[in-house]
Amino acid sequence: MTEENFLSRKYVDLPEEGKVTWKAPSNIALVKYWGKKENQIPANPSISFTLDACATRTSVSYSKKDTDTSQFSFDLLFEGKPKPDFKPKIQSFFERIEQYISFLKSYHFKIETSNSFPHSSGIASSASGMAALALCLVDIEKRLDPSIDKVFFNRKASFLARLGSGSACRSIEGDLIQWGSHKTIHGSSDLYGIKYPFKVNPVFKNFHDTILLVHKGQKQVSSSVGHNLMHSHPYAERRFTQAHENLDKLKSILETGDLEGFINVVESEALTLHAMMMTSMPYFILMKPDTLEIINKIWNFRATTDVPICFTLDAGANVHVLYPESVKEKAIQFIKDELVAHCENGHYICDRIGSGAKKCN
Repeated sequence: MTEENFLSRKYVDLPEEGKVTWKAPSNIALVKYWGKKENQIPANPSISFTLDACATRTSVSYSKKDTDTSQFSFDLLFEGKPKPDFKPKIQSFFERIEQYISFLKSYHFKIETSNSFPHSSGIASSASGMAALALCLVDIEKRLDPSIDKVFFNRKASFLARLGSGSACRSIEGDLIQWGSHKTIHGSSDLYGIKYPFKVNPVFKNFHDTILLVHKGQKQVSSSVGHNLMHSHPYAERRFTQAHENLDKLKSILETGDLEGFINVVESEALTLHAMMMTSMPYFILMKPDTLEIINKIWNFRATTDVPICFTLDAGANVHVLYPESVKEKAIQFIKDELVAHCENGHYICDRIGSGAKKCN
């Protein structure tokens, strides 16, 4: 599919009002996306686990405007209160997607959104938030055009979500989502995420993700700035090639249930992500001392017990501890005994692989 497939036709006889609600999960990348081109096109492909508990619930109420259809009109409530800081991002998002959602200026929208995880918990909500909003808008369009089928619905929602936040395109479906063109993955696209098309061993179907909240404050360098620094990064091209190579490696790893191979790829990807930050110009470090303490304790625990527990990192200080269902009790006990002490106020979130976004009644 190309961008033209998602262009919106002009609708007549628009309904006067309505409301739609969706809940979209966050996701955690195994092969990282870092660096982007124009229009939120990724510089390299990525793959992620869709999460379950960490999610954003968004309701969009829409009422037809009588006059002035030259401007976007919306109110935004976050957890029941106005959130002026979020409005510029929604404005920018609407500007990017107007040609794909033709009725945007015909309505006044009331957007009500909330997260299942605490605000400022250190978990990026842009992926789940933009995915939930995109799903609501495509759902409204489906009411106007009932011929839209499930496959197109999900692809367009992913396509729109990407224009709000790149990784949001991986928060529409579950459980393993691949995004970015890759020569050996049929159907892969820079425009939207797809369900991973190859065989996956059952050991990876019930993975857990315990998120250790090392630092809840705002990052000193945003992800958007970090992505842009890849344009002039001395190691960028080799990094982009590495991402393609790691996706190739994961095919056999995921099919055979090779936990050791999985750990090697996932942890290497996490550290490479932060190596790119530390070697950009200007350079920066998002990890904290407790991040490194946790990593070393995970390595030591795995070496002494052979329990297949590993870590990955997002673009921040928090640590995602990944492990299969079969070692859940041992992993949780280790986390409580050794790792929670490194979390801000002892806070952590237990999550697991999820099945994707859900419509709410």
